Amino acid sequence: MRTVDPGTGTDADPDPDFDEPSAESTPPSPSRRLAVLCAVAGFVLGGSVLGLLWGLSGVHAGALEDAVAACQALDRVGELPDTSRDAQPSLTPGLSSERLHRMVAARELSAAAAQVNANYQPLADHIDGVSRMVLSLHFNDISGQRHLTEAKEICGRI
Repeated sequence: MRTVDPGTGTDADPDPDFDEPSAESTPPSPSRRLAVLCAVAGFVLGGSVLGLLWGLSGVHAGALEDAVAACQALDRVGELPDTSRDAQPSLTPGLSSERLHRMVAARELSAAAAQVNANYQPLADHIDGVSRMVLSLHFNDISGQRHLTEAKEICGRI
């Protein structure tokens, strides 16, 4: 837009601070803004839900896998001697280092499962009781033998 200088009657230079609206800078229509807003909101909401589901599925799956692995390690320890019924156990039997390592692994795996999911706390408690009996080599411990029975029962249900 050109203006006329009132003193000379000639065209004056346009005001440099004045911008004429151009066809290129028209604001987007309301329907286009709404579509963009909906797309961004859908992306954020979808990403949040996907992240939440992914996070939750990994937590419980890991706990279940740890509990199963703890039961498998306990099973690989093998039969433990039960001297709790003997009035005078003759000699406390020893265990190989492999069996002791498996017992420790079962205890650690069950503790990891219980830390992630409290439903596995009874398993962790019973395997810990068995572990204490085995590592101390007191196979005449009635409590330890009860823990072994309970741990095997829980493992059977997993």
